[in-house]
Amino acid sequence: MDQNLSQQKWEAKVSTRLEKARPDQIWPFFEDFFGLHKWFPSLVTCHGIHGANGEPGCFRYCSGFGLKNTNESSSSLSWSKERLVALDRVQMTLTYEMVDCNIGFRSYVSTIKLVPRDGGGVVEWCISLDPVPGWKLQDLVAKYQVGLQLMVEKMESAIFESS
Repeated sequence: MDQNLSQQKWEAKVSTRLEKARPDQIWPFFEDFFGLHKWFPSLVTCHGIHGANGEPGCFRYCSGFGLKNTNESSSSLSWSKERLVALDRVQMTLTYEMVDCNIGFRSYVSTIKLVPRDGGGVVEWCISLDPVPGWKLQDLVAKYQVGLQLMVEKMESAIFESS
């Protein structure tokens, strides 16, 4: 393998259509930066550790069992500290970065965007990170795709049940 290719950033985008809700109904769930554990499968906890929830510069701590460093045992808890970089309520976009973790991610930046379409919408999740030793990008993308789908289904169910 070419050494230069192995050093390139991993870039990926996953998306899922909103089936039962509009983007403006789903957006408040994403805007609650400290509340991701309510929606994301396998995330045990997510809470603020610095700053005001939803304000750029705030930090959250997340832990769960969904992503593993290949050097960790299958029963160990994965964790990350993440900083909200930007949040645009009008465009329904947020960007965050992982500043520390035990899952091997380096230079990780993620953007979530809700896109209105044809009376419904799409949730897009873009990620960028340095290659992770022992991982394959397609495996990581598959985990994110499943996670996003399950998260959005749970959010839509919460909206449906509250109406």
